[in-house]
Order: sequence, then C-alpha cells, then structure tokens
Amino acid sequence: MTKKMSLPITSVKLDDSIKKELSDLIDTGWLVQGPKVKEFEDLWCQFTGVKHSIAVTSCTTAMHASLTAMDIGPGDEVIVPAFTWIATANVVEHVGAKVVFCDIDINTFNIDTLKLEKLINENTKAIIPVHLFGLSCEIQEILNIANKYNLKVIEDGACGFGSYYNNIHVGNFGHTGCFSFHPRKAITSGEGGMITTNDDELAIKLRSLRDHGAEMSDLQRHLGPKPYLLSSYEYAGYNFRMTDLQATVAIPQMHTAKENSNNRINLSKKFNQLLDEIDWLSYPKVDERFQHGYQSYVCLFNPEKIDKNNVGKINSLRNNFMEYLQDLDISPRPGTHAVHALGFYKRKYNTVENDFLNAWIADQCSLGLPFYPSMNSSEFDYLANAIINYKF
Repeated sequence: MTKKMSLPITSVKLDDSIKKELSDLIDTGWLVQGPKVKEFEDLWCQFTGVKHSIAVTSCTTAMHASLTAMDIGPGDEVIVPAFTWIATANVVEHVGAKVVFCDIDINTFNIDTLKLEKLINENTKAIIPVHLFGLSCEIQEILNIANKYNLKVIEDGACGFGSYYNNIHVGNFGHTGCFSFHPRKAITSGEGGMITTNDDELAIKLRSLRDHGAEMSDLQRHLGPKPYLLSSYEYAGYNFRMTDLQATVAIPQMHTAKENSNNRINLSKKFNQLLDEIDWLSYPKVDERFQHGYQSYVCLFNPEKIDKNNVGKINSLRNNFMEYLQDLDISPRPGTHAVHALGFYKRKYNTVENDFLNAWIADQCSLGLPFYPSMNSSEFDYLANAIINYKF
C-alpha cells in the first residue's frame, strides 16, 4: 500500500476570486435577494436551456413551493421513490398531502416506471421523480404516464447538474425542476436551491411564493418609481429567498460549469474502468439516451446476488469494507435512505423494510466512493489500490 493520504467523500474548491467578489458585494450594501441572484438565475437558464429559473433557499423549499404553486395539499397523494433523500417525501408531508412510495430499479437507483402506474388512483395529483446521484430517471416514460392521468411532475434534480436525457438538461421536462446547491453538489452556494420551469404563469406564482407572496420583489420596488410604497401580497407565501451573498459564491462556478461537468465525466470513466475489474462492486450502466452528471459516484456492493434473505449478510460485509476504507482515511458513504424504513414514515404508514425491497437493498448495500473533479492521480491510485487489495 502506498503512503497514507486523506480522501474526503467530496471536496469543495472555490476560486480565490470569490473573496473579492464578496468584498465588493459587501461594499454595495445590498446583501439580500437582488441583482446577484438575478445574475445567477440568468446563468442557470443559459446552462440548462430552461426558460425560467427561480433561486430559493434549498432544493427542499424548491419542491415545497412547487407543490404549493400547484395547489397540492390535504386529500391529495404524491408518488415518490422509496430510495431518495428524506426531503423528497418530507415536502409532501409539509403541504398536508399523502406520500405514496414507489420502488426503484436496482440497476439505476431511480424510480421503477414499471411499478408506477399501478399506484395511481383518483387522489393522485403528482409524481416527484428523482434524478438520483446525477443519472436522469426514465423521465419520458414518467411524463407519458403523468399525461395519461393528468398528473403534475416535479423533478427532484438535487443531484442533477450536468445531467441530460436525450441531450436535454433535466429540469426541462416536468412542470418544475428543483436543484440543490449544498456543498456536496457540483455547484454550491453553501445552502441554496433553484426552481426551473418553462411555464410563464407558474414562474410568476413561484417568484411570489418564495417572497412572502409579494407581487414584486424588494429590488423591483427599490428600482421602481415609488420605492416608498409596499408591495401587494396575493398569496400566503414563504421566506424562501436566496441572498446575494449566496449567489455571489455560485456565480463564478457557473462560468466554469462546462469544464466542471466534463471533469466529472472524465473522472467517472476512470472509476468505471476500475470497477469493471471488480466483480463485487457494480455501478449504474448508462445507455446513449443519458448523460450522467456524476454528482457523486455510487455503486452497489454485491459479492453475490442480493435478495430479501441475504440483504442483512451483504450489509454486514459492506459495512466491514467501509470500515476498512475509513481506517485508511478514505471516506465512503451509503448512497442515501430507504425513506419508507425511517422512523417517521414507518410509524405513519406502517411500512416495513421489505415492502420496497429494491429500495431496502440499495439502502443497505449501496456505497458512495470519494469523488470530486479536483481528485488527482495520486488520490485516485490510492483509492484504487485500497479497493483492489481488499480481502473479504
């Protein structure tokens, strides 16, 4: 084994120019949602090809505002994948609707469209598909089903930067797309999110909802002919506003977004080549319709075929491997949650782990490896040697 080094699960590298940009912003005295947020929104539109981008405080609030804007609430049902970050389900609870879980395709970690239609009934109002870890879900199949039953589609693209389906960036397909700028994401503002939509009327409503329900923003009022008058408030909205401080951190990253995306793709090729030689780790296979954004690199720990009878055994073996990596100062992580198996949802919906078996297998046997565009050859080789030399 080579000299020990430290590999975090991800690494955020921000350009030094951001410090000056922040200093200049502070000198302007305008720190709240303002011209920098507008600039960031415009850059996001340019990168994704979407018509409207609305910056908010997180992907969670992006989804929450989307549900509210579509009048989804008590008595309604919303279908979400059983394997996702808990926020995908939480926002449904926050608006008073019922979460309906759908199992995933274990080969992609995304929602299984073959199991989707049977979950729809007269109370179903929306689907929140997730482009998990940067791989687009089968979004066209989902849209076909949604259109058949007149359902809303809210894309959870928290991991979706640089992710495409048939050369169209995710966030362009549903009624809205929702993105995250948490530090583990490819573009970060510390915390923050973005709503995308190609619907003009929906964009107006979402801009209002993020700002307490105001008819116009503080910046619009400040620059208008009568800044001394307060705005009209048409909705009982929220304070979901991104600040200019956060936008200033994100803007320089947008200018190198394509390079960032290409670096992730090139690094993923090295990982794929490595794992092609490892018969107990499998990564999602991507066909020509998809461009994986590789927000993270998550594989399945499967030294043998996994089913309900041996998932506990495989989980124990995976955890031993994760402990081995951690002892080498390499930071692995599980992929994400099987949400139906978490305390709140188990109690409320009386679910058990095997109700959504593939989600449970992914919960217990997925493995995220250190992955970031700045990973150098020495770091990759250190990780590769650790994997190659592992003995069960």
